[in-house]
Amino acid sequence: METTTFADLGLSPKVQAAITAAGYTNPTPIQAAAIPVAVTGRDVLGIAQTGTGKTASFTLPMITRLETGRARARMPRSLILAPTRELAAQVEQSFEKYGINHKLSVALLIGGVSMDEQVKKLDRGVDVLIATPGRLLDHFGRGRIMLMGVEILVIDEADRMLDMGFIPDIEKICKLLPPRRQTLFFSATMPPEITRLVSQFLKDPVRVEVAKPATTAKTITQRFRFCPDGEDYAKREVLRELIKTGNVKNAIIFCNRKRDVAVLHKSLTKHGFNAGALHGDMEQSARTATLDKFRAGEIMLLAASDVAARGLDIPDVSHVFNFDLPWAADDYVHRIGRTGRAGREGHAASLVSPDDLKFVKDIEKITGEAAIWLGDAPTDEDFAGAGKRKRGRGGRVAPPPQRGREARGNGEHRQHGGGDRPERGPRPERAERPERSDRQERPQQPRHADQPRADRPPQQNRPQRSEQPRNDSPRREQHSTPRGERAPQQHQPQQRPPREARADSWTDAPKPASGAKPQAQDKGKQQKSQQQQGDRLGFADSMPAFMRKPPRPLKQPGRG
Repeated sequence: METTTFADLGLSPKVQAAITAAGYTNPTPIQAAAIPVAVTGRDVLGIAQTGTGKTASFTLPMITRLETGRARARMPRSLILAPTRELAAQVEQSFEKYGINHKLSVALLIGGVSMDEQVKKLDRGVDVLIATPGRLLDHFGRGRIMLMGVEILVIDEADRMLDMGFIPDIEKICKLLPPRRQTLFFSATMPPEITRLVSQFLKDPVRVEVAKPATTAKTITQRFRFCPDGEDYAKREVLRELIKTGNVKNAIIFCNRKRDVAVLHKSLTKHGFNAGALHGDMEQSARTATLDKFRAGEIMLLAASDVAARGLDIPDVSHVFNFDLPWAADDYVHRIGRTGRAGREGHAASLVSPDDLKFVKDIEKITGEAAIWLGDAPTDEDFAGAGKRKRGRGGRVAPPPQRGREARGNGEHRQHGGGDRPERGPRPERAERPERSDRQERPQQPRHADQPRADRPPQQNRPQRSEQPRNDSPRREQHSTPRGERAPQQHQPQQRPPREARADSWTDAPKPASGAKPQAQDKGKQQKSQQQQGDRLGFADSMPAFMRKPPRPLKQPGRG
């Protein structure tokens, strides 16, 4: 159904007045197709490329349907699930813009923010609850929210939910909601897992598809720049050149890793660019402040991870740079969709290392367009070797792994940047060593361990230890007897002392110097042994020797 104005979409007069006050006159294709169906209360499956106005496609009909009714404490009337905090905050801003003529209460449940204010809003009752899956389940597990009163469920950026691993949480949340509800489901792509989710939780949905899944806007000029070096410092130099010569008003620069975002931000600031950073490890207050400064024009360049790739509506972004090509081709579509929004002209440039050429082929397949290169294009040999070679420092292809000291030398050379340290040559002593075949021809003497006992040399021919003893200790002498012969009686070890005698050897008690004290100790030992002959051993007598105390000497009469 083709429409020209918002008045033909079935929206309430208050909502139409808010749209007019915001400066909009004509709906986008996804809005013209989805809003009339959503107003009637039917389930909607919306498929459209990013930047086509999907947020207003569910925000406007929700405000119209929520005009009647009243919210109860801890029982929200509608629920919107978003994959990231930034996208959830953006949806809240849309309700503030289009619900200016309504008194709808809106609550935002996201991480990185104190729970106390969120709990206070939930206790007062909310008409619209916007949340990320993790924080919503956290509140539900604490008993702070009840979901049996939800009338409308919205799942935004469902394919991003799949990429972030939120599908199990989405399934759990959907099972907690009442079965009689309206579900609005929006996604840019439809992988098999998303299709299964739609068939499980949507009832006879109306499929609204205004563009081919994962297609880019025609207003975006896409270019690729091949970086044969492939190292990050070389790519940063190329990026600075593109920014200086590309008539860039403002730009978002995407990296695959959060640590690379921090390094790139530091490099841009060092070279005099007005830049900011946005990634998942930042505090929520810092992320919000950075986005507000970028929207206001206080920051020209925004180095970001994929946390800013989905759904963020930042108006009039002139350029998008892919410092790293994304690992998934769908993410490329969402990244460059931050520019060229709402019919504006945009530019996208991607830096491609030799190992990233395999991702270019995937991007060409999903977008249906051939890559246009800035400067020299990669050769067929570069495409053939993409992802098959390990690169060392300085852009050189790393040599095959070696063993021994040469491998350690090559590792140090690669670590220090390549080219600055001389190559380690072969060791001369290794060149002089004979080959393994020469060493094998040498006659080898048989070892005694490999021979039978009968073939060993006679024991009398072996040198005896007792011929040249190191000292006169009897312990040395008892080892001088040849193996296989019985040691003489005089070399046998002495008998072990009785239990009480051994107890003295395990203690640190000083030995008496006079002759009277040993006699007293002997008398005490005799009395104790006589007493133990007629009685059973008690617990104290059965203790190990080293745990027992030495017997106390008896006092002799006449001695103090």
